[in-house]
This record gives sequence, structure tokens and C-alpha cells, in this order.
Amino acid sequence: MKKYNIVVNGTSYTVEVEEVNVAPVAAPAPVAAPAPTPVATPAPAAAKAPVAAKTPAPAQAPAATPAAGAQPVAALMPGTILDIKVSVGQAVNAGDVLVILEAMKMENEIPAPTAGIVDTIQVAKGASVSAGDVLVTLK
Repeated sequence: MKKYNIVVNGTSYTVEVEEVNVAPVAAPAPVAAPAPTPVATPAPAAAKAPVAAKTPAPAQAPAATPAAGAQPVAALMPGTILDIKVSVGQAVNAGDVLVILEAMKMENEIPAPTAGIVDTIQVAKGASVSAGDVLVTLK
């Protein structure tokens, strides 16, 4: 038997381990790894039929047309809009939080890339968005 002291989360434990079938073992000969098997990627599926929702979908904000020269701020990942921290016409600085996006059970703050004025808000609280969807435009 071999005796070891182990510390787990600040608590010390004494552990005894029994050696079983101790016999010299020759090192195995190196074996070449098999070549990876190519995996076929499925063809894009046809457009899916809408699925009946159990609860009514949240109301969408009317999609306002952004002004010429407006800078779009897009979602970097799919998720749900938890909160909108700005309003149309509000001045923002670079780094100010515009929207809170929940993705993979984490709240992600979507910041303003540059200083400007909020031109349009393209989403509503509770809306589901895909990666690349425009959330807010700045001018």
C-alpha cells in the first residue's frame, strides 16, 4: 500500500492506495494514428415550415429605415434581447452599452463601436435575433 496526502478545496485527506498485479510492463510499440475519416457535410435544407409557438411571440419594433450614412450595430451571435439601454435620438459614446443580448445563458453587453446619436432601434425587448441582425443604427 502507498499512502498519499491530498488537499481538496483547502481540506487535507490521507489516502491509501493498494497496488494490484504489479508486474513489469513493456512499453507498447508506437502505433500510427489512423487517418481521419472525411465527414460529408449535409446539403442545406429547404426552408423550414414555421413551428407553432406555445406562447405568443413578443411584439417586434417597427423596422425603421436607417438614414443614409448610418452605422449599423449588429448581433455577433444568435440570442434574445433582454434589455435596450438607449432610445432614438440619444447621444452615446464609444463603448456605451446599447443592448443586452442573452446568448447561451449569458448576458452580453453590445457596446457602441463609436460615438454618435442613436438613429434607429431595430429590435424589441424579448425578440430573438440571429448573428448579423442589425440591432441599432448610429449616425
